[in-house]
Amino acid sequence: MNTLQMAIADSVTITKRNALKIKRAPDLLGGAVILPIVFVLLFAYIFGSMIEVPGVSYREYMVPGVFVVAIVSSAQITGYTLTLDLRKGIFDRFRTLPMAPSAVLTGQTLSDLLMNLTSIVVMAVVGLIVGWRIHTTPHEAVMGFLLLLLFAYAFSWVTATVALALRTPEVFNNIATLVSMPLMFLSNVFVDSARLPGPLKAVAEWNPVSTIVQAARDLFGNAIPATAVSGAWPLQHAVLVSLLWSVLILIVFVPLATRLYQKTVSR
Repeated sequence: MNTLQMAIADSVTITKRNALKIKRAPDLLGGAVILPIVFVLLFAYIFGSMIEVPGVSYREYMVPGVFVVAIVSSAQITGYTLTLDLRKGIFDRFRTLPMAPSAVLTGQTLSDLLMNLTSIVVMAVVGLIVGWRIHTTPHEAVMGFLLLLLFAYAFSWVTATVALALRTPEVFNNIATLVSMPLMFLSNVFVDSARLPGPLKAVAEWNPVSTIVQAARDLFGNAIPATAVSGAWPLQHAVLVSLLWSVLILIVFVPLATRLYQKTVSR
């Protein structure tokens, strides 16, 4: 078996291990799914009546944003489980095995991709229940879901990098919450970014979360009509910019996370 085949086989093994870990600890998946469901119910039935979006139902406008909230919440589990493995000495055991060094992180992020797929399916069902509908062609809808999964996979490498740098679950949770909340709320997830005041509007329009949310809305047919959309370049070309963001994140954070992992296991 050559090096590439070994790396693929080891990555599959680690993916199965982590998938089984989630199955045995469903609270991990529950945490990633429950928060977005709470947001859907909260904004659909409580705050939604007070928020107006020109040209589209607020519930349809909101649901693609909650998909991204689910992605950000699920990605934090990547980092959290990595810090738990560090604390338990799991990486030290992996170091003694004849396995490819890249397999641990690849397997972790792939298993989290499966968890993201599950959470997106759950959110889609909840969205359909509260009134969300897809108004585009089937292939555009499929592209929307694939784009969400690509961003989810890329973002999981970001949280893996942060986890390997911080190394403890408590510190990681605090930092992840501190970063994820501004990412979600300084964006167009729940409200049109054009309504935000000056500096906050600029931040929201160039926030990668806003871009992926806008791309999902465009591909699902839930976007604000073109005449009312912000003129910011990322939001005008949301699908293309979302692809660029995902590729850029992978280019930067895959080697960075791998280097941190190698540094960690060599201690």
